[in-house]
Amino acid sequence: MLQTLKDLFDSLLPPAPGSDTRQAEHLLQLATAVMLVEVMRADASFHAGEREAVLAALRDKFALSDDEAGRLAELAETTAKGATDLFSFTSRINDRFDMAQKLRMIEHMWRVAYADGHLSEHERHVLWRVADLLHVPQGAYVNARLRAEQAAGAGGA
Repeated sequence: MLQTLKDLFDSLLPPAPGSDTRQAEHLLQLATAVMLVEVMRADASFHAGEREAVLAALRDKFALSDDEAGRLAELAETTAKGATDLFSFTSRINDRFDMAQKLRMIEHMWRVAYADGHLSEHERHVLWRVADLLHVPQGAYVNARLRAEQAAGAGGA
């Protein structure tokens, strides 16, 4: 328990100049996971499909094992609950991801939103806010949504 809390606090600290690139990668993974979890948390009810979509996105984005993705998702949920804003996470993503990587992440976020077969206004709002903070152009944002919608078979939810 204490080690988990220490890991959480360590993960929230900005990397020191010249710090280990491995730590920077972990912080990037956490920031990405928090954005995915925020979509899952935006819905009034929890759906197992949303959690599986988060795990699938983490495995795809970072080539993680099932166990690693599960631990990262748990840490992201804890971190998201204590977060007061999204900027600290999106700024880290902006620093490290190019536009293609951001768009792939936004598409994964849409897949989480569609995983339960229903798109809520809160999910839509979280996605819009994150896309705006990531400087994703509106047309690319809409195309990512359409790809995720088509993959989910949601057809205009």
